[in-house]
Amino acid sequence: MLAGMNGNSHFSEAALPLFGGDEAPIAAVIPGASQPSYIRDHRARLRARFMQGGAAALPDYELLELVLFRAIPRRDVKPLARALLEQFHDFNGVVSAPAQRLKAVSGVGEAVITELKIIEAASQRLSRARVMQRQVISSWDALLDYCHTTMAHRETEQFRLFFLDTKNVLIADEAQASGTVDHVPVYPREVVKRALELNASALILVHNHPSGDPTPSEADIIMTQKVRDAAEVMGITLHDHLIIGKACELSFRSEGYL
Repeated sequence: MLAGMNGNSHFSEAALPLFGGDEAPIAAVIPGASQPSYIRDHRARLRARFMQGGAAALPDYELLELVLFRAIPRRDVKPLARALLEQFHDFNGVVSAPAQRLKAVSGVGEAVITELKIIEAASQRLSRARVMQRQVISSWDALLDYCHTTMAHRETEQFRLFFLDTKNVLIADEAQASGTVDHVPVYPREVVKRALELNASALILVHNHPSGDPTPSEADIIMTQKVRDAAEVMGITLHDHLIIGKACELSFRSEGYL
């Protein structure tokens, strides 16, 4: 329910249109609606600090407040920001959380979820743009950042393939399969078939461990060996298999599994 409205109102946060972040149009839609001065002043100060110092000038809860301002134009969003961080641990965890889990947090409606998912989609596209059509060796750190952005906070396993050309330029990135919290089905024949369709010369396998621990299981090791053997038959090189944890990753190549 909107703060400041009387108990007979049927307006809800989710029912309000998004107006690009400015609160003025709300007053035009809801007669008598005005933003309390202490909220307006707080938001102005927070925006100014962000513009002057960037994200580094703000802790996670204040950066999250900036996102929530658009979805909840008139209410103090600090308590909600802190509740979300308590539930999902950090800013990345909040924006990456599944919509159904976000809905379970009191105060979160469709408008909030939409804003969070826009941030998530934008961050993934920016990370992906830094690695696509680039030589993998020279952009390895950017590739790892992209993997963490897209996979580290997933609650189920996902298997991705990076396809490379003869110069090790990344020509395609595809999610091949999703699974449960501790298993994802991978079929070596399908992996190689897709590589041939794209005329790829090399592969990098990537999957996440929702537990946060990137240590490979016996099944991970066996699957990687099967993909490597099937790829070699067709003249395709398996460069690496990365397992993405919450805060770190494991490289099969670096650890001697390949």
